[in-house]
Amino acid sequence: ECQTLNTLVNHIHGSIYSGSGIYAPDGARTYYYNMKNEDGHLLIAELDSHPRLSPASPPAVSWSSYASSVERFSQNDHDFSGLIFHDQFTFTELTKPEGNLTVCQKDLCCHLSYKMAGKQEDEVYVLGAFDGLHVVEGQYYLQICTLLKCKSTDLNTCGQPVETAETKFEMFSLSGTFGTNYVFPEVLYSGVQLAPGEFEVLNDGRLISKTRTTTPVITVTLFGRCSCVSLSVFWIFIFLALRKSVLWARGYVLIKTALCIS
Repeated sequence: ECQTLNTLVNHIHGSIYSGSGIYAPDGARTYYYNMKNEDGHLLIAELDSHPRLSPASPPAVSWSSYASSVERFSQNDHDFSGLIFHDQFTFTELTKPEGNLTVCQKDLCCHLSYKMAGKQEDEVYVLGAFDGLHVVEGQYYLQICTLLKCKSTDLNTCGQPVETAETKFEMFSLSGTFGTNYVFPEVLYSGVQLAPGEFEVLNDGRLISKTRTTTPVITVTLFGRCSCVSLSVFWIFIFLALRKSVLWARGYVLIKTALCIS
């Protein structure tokens, strides 16, 4: 009898990295996070080579199904901009302990339904949307919907790194009008902890909490990677670079001819 064993090994840590993980369609198989020192940790996990062919595999998610079928929850005149890792997001503040909000950027609209379990007065949460080309440490097109805690009550700090929180949520439901099938959910609790088993993704694309969160929330996010757009932008850059080179070469030839340079 022939058996196939797929093992993935991962290790990355250092002054600019805080850990790493091994992930599968059904969640994190193993991960390591450490901001206290530069000690590393070797991660080993077994993964299915074709997880979608397994009878236990969940059905495919239609990521924009729900978000595209509902009207915009709210028309907030107080949207503002902020940066997350050099990307300019459009934010709107969660001003009430519970409610429904929508924020849009370009073709992406993010919908949030939520209920906080005793919001702390010194904490501010926002709903953010980003639909654009990320150009730092690589170039790729992203669509992101995120619920996140700001670093302070100053809205200018929204998007800056946060590691702790005090506010829990009775429930949340996050969705977006994504133009890609490659969307990755993430829920981070206070202390930058993952929350395996405490949320789920419905077939219509909603990321929802199963029960009241057991730990205060830092962020709830849906990351969409639009590889086709990234590839198109890449070829546009190549075309422009080549076109610029050709024009420069033509100009150089004309100058040489005018000056009678061999």
